[in-house]
Amino acid sequence: MRTLSQLPTAIKQYLIVTGNYWAFTLTDGALRMLVVLHFHQLGYDPFAIAMLFVFYEFFGVVTNLLGGWLGARIGLNKTMNLGLGLQIIALAMLLVPGEYLSVVLVMAAQALSGIAKDLNKMSAKSAVKQLVPKDAESQLYRWVALLTGSKNALKGVGFFLGGALLTLFGFTWAIAIMAAGLSLVWLFSIVSLKQDIGKAKNKPKFKDIFSKSRAINVLSGARMCLFAARDVWFVIAVPVYMASEFGWSHTLVGSFMAAWVIGYGIVQAQAPKITGKQSGQPPSQYAALIWAAVLACVTLLLTLALNSPLPNLYVLPLGLLVFGAVFAVNSSLHSYLIVSFAKEDGVSLDVGFYYMANAMGRLIGTVLSGWVYQIYGLSACLWIAFILLIITCAISILLSKHNN
Repeated sequence: MRTLSQLPTAIKQYLIVTGNYWAFTLTDGALRMLVVLHFHQLGYDPFAIAMLFVFYEFFGVVTNLLGGWLGARIGLNKTMNLGLGLQIIALAMLLVPGEYLSVVLVMAAQALSGIAKDLNKMSAKSAVKQLVPKDAESQLYRWVALLTGSKNALKGVGFFLGGALLTLFGFTWAIAIMAAGLSLVWLFSIVSLKQDIGKAKNKPKFKDIFSKSRAINVLSGARMCLFAARDVWFVIAVPVYMASEFGWSHTLVGSFMAAWVIGYGIVQAQAPKITGKQSGQPPSQYAALIWAAVLACVTLLLTLALNSPLPNLYVLPLGLLVFGAVFAVNSSLHSYLIVSFAKEDGVSLDVGFYYMANAMGRLIGTVLSGWVYQIYGLSACLWIAFILLIITCAISILLSKHNN
């Protein structure tokens, strides 16, 4: 504790922000897995399960667009604590007796959780820009990669936690345990987090929520297609396919998805080493294009392999691991670029706009994942993912090295 107290203020604030992000992410990943597996167990078809997350993703779009403006006006500490509080309320909404756990109630709770998640994420990613010295691009890349990678590793642990809690305690008690733990984190954050992180010197107007930067607009378009390409097969199709076609238990599905996301997070945290950019200079203008092209090739090969005589029981898990590793580098690279491109004053405006596009991609992917899988199967989901990645490559060609 003495060592922690002697750390520079910026480091301590970074640790608090990261800790908040970790705790929130555990509950977010666990809640998603709980809802998918619980409602699959109740007999809901894949498209109906996907619809449970529509409001979660839709309100993520709205929250990122407005949350960046709000963070610039009142401070990122307040928007982060607001996100934690809303997640606790969302979890509490699901503590009703089973006979009252309707689809409408779950969708409403997911809507609130979507607002909470993107307030928390926007606040965490924006805060890093404020805590790193100007022109320290190498340090910024490492801190963003560490924050993003560790968050996704913890999201994987959340997937495992969700499957395990559902098996051990049932749906209601699992939700209660998570709500209690997150409440303690929320109270600590209210007391400990600095009051003025990210607060703009000049109060931004509402019209400023839309980015005026060409680089950020292009990067946002690429991000939207990138995440739609992931979620079109990963969010609903993969866990339901594993449960129905492979006959895997809830715990096994949750464990595999957890291992996948943990590995994905570890690779994200190592992205600065993988891309070889630790010299203090931003990655090349071609980096986003190159890694998107590699991911498109991986997706095409996996799609072809699933339609070959090779057993899908081995092809799908192996393909997921390779896809996850390459996707992780893409995601970490994008996360660094948006923080680097964002304006110093009112950074959350640019970051919020960018993650609005990210949420839009997840929304598109989630809806398509349930609908396309239900009608056409897993291979069709992967073909759509490949097409979206080709579009990502085309957009990435337009990226310039500078933010003007």
